Order: sequence, then structure tokens, then C-alpha cells
Amino acid sequence: MNLLLIICSLLSVQFAFAQTKTLEKLWETTEGIHVPESVLYHDVTDKLYVSLIGQGGTDKGEIAILNTDGSVEDPHWITGLNAPKGLAIHKGLLYIADVTKVIVVDIVTSNIVDEMVVEGATFLNDVTVDNNGIVYISDTRQNKIFQLRNGKISVFLDSVPSVNGLKYYNGKLLALAGKEFWSIDANKQVTVFTKAFEQGGDGLEPLGNGSFIVTCWPGLIYHVSAKGDVEKILDVQGKMNTADLGYNPKENVIYIPTFNSNSIIAYKLK
Repeated sequence: MNLLLIICSLLSVQFAFAQTKTLEKLWETTEGIHVPESVLYHDVTDKLYVSLIGQGGTDKGEIAILNTDGSVEDPHWITGLNAPKGLAIHKGLLYIADVTKVIVVDIVTSNIVDEMVVEGATFLNDVTVDNNGIVYISDTRQNKIFQLRNGKISVFLDSVPSVNGLKYYNGKLLALAGKEFWSIDANKQVTVFTKAFEQGGDGLEPLGNGSFIVTCWPGLIYHVSAKGDVEKILDVQGKMNTADLGYNPKENVIYIPTFNSNSIIAYKLK
């Protein structure tokens, strides 16, 4: 019996080792990239939309467009923003979290079609859209998630500590709340999916099989299994930041904005 337990344990260790995720660096782009905070891959246009906070403060923020090979298509696609962060696209509209406003851009015409002030907001950080077009925006400093519905903005959920990354997925609103990963249902019931991160979470992307990639701004990238098991796959703390990532499911590539290192890095996820 003891021998059987040992064999089972060894097999379990081997299986776990086989599941270990690795990252292979494909390219790094620095041209025109100044303090990138978020990358969004859009499968319809096959482009990368990048929010650039910029150096120098107010009205220096921009949205750039990159190709999936790392070449820069337009470093100044949308200009005159403040400190744009999270991005989401729904039915041809790009939603941008920009400090205290939600900016809406028509991605075909490149025109800003709406600009909404979020009353009470101080640090809007990420944004996501559900299947019905309802927009959710996190405010990290106010510990709140706002909701944009039928043209009106209201508080969806408060007391969400240091809430940052958001993603609507499989009927749930997923949120990175400090070092915890929350799943929030339609009745606003919260389930803590996992809480094993070393630092506060920044960006999250579903991989399509129930698992996720999560980044933490100080320089950490994690794989989170469908069961909530957390595996650190990159630790570059003290060397560069790993902000709000983008994910290309067709190529299984993640795109990391390095913030203070002023670049975008693409990694093949293996």
C-alpha cells in the first residue's frame, strides 16, 4: 500500500510538472511607446490597441495601434487623453478608462463619439463589457466598480479593495481585488476564486479552457488553473513592470505593457 501511494504521488508530481506553463519571448517594441498601461488584442481588426499614459501629465495620454508582429501602425491614433488605462471593445466601439471619464471611440472612423464623467471617481483603471453592452469600470482608489447602462453611470459594487483588472466571462464579472481574484454573479454575489498572488493583480485574460493569465504590476505573471491553482510563470520584479496584458487566442500569445520600461513585449504561451 505504501508503495502504491508513493507511485501515485510520483505520477501526480510528473503530471503537475507537465502542466507547467512557460513563456517564449517573440518580440519587444519600443518605438513611440511611452508608459504603456494596457494592451487589447481585437480579433476583428487583428490589431493591438495600447493605452499610453505618457510623460508629462494632463493631455499627454494617447492610444496607439500596433500590428501583431510588433510593428507600430499608428503611435498617435487617439490623442489628447489624460492617463488612459483599461480598454474594451464592443460592437465597434472602444471604451477607455481615463482617470475620471469613460471615453468612447468609433474604431472605424477613429472619432471620439462620447465622453462621460464618472461622478465620484478618482482613479478609473480597467473596463470590460458584458454580452448586453453593459460597461463595468473599476476605480482602484475608491474601491468601487461602476456600471454604464443605458447611458447612465452608477455604482455597481462598492467595498472592492484596490479593485483593478476586470473581465466579463461566461456570465460572470471577474475582478482582481488586491491580491484576490473575485467572481461576481448577476446578483452581485462574490466568490473568491483564488487569493495566492504576491502582489495586487493588474490584468487578467481567460485562456478559453477555464484557466487564466494574471499580471501584477510590480513584475509578476501567473497562470491560474480552472480549479484556482496559481502558478508563477514570470518574476521580473525590480527589472520591469507587467501591467494590463492583452491576449491573442489564435496564436496563444500574450502582450505585456512594461509601463516604466516603455515597451510592449510579446510572449508565446507554452
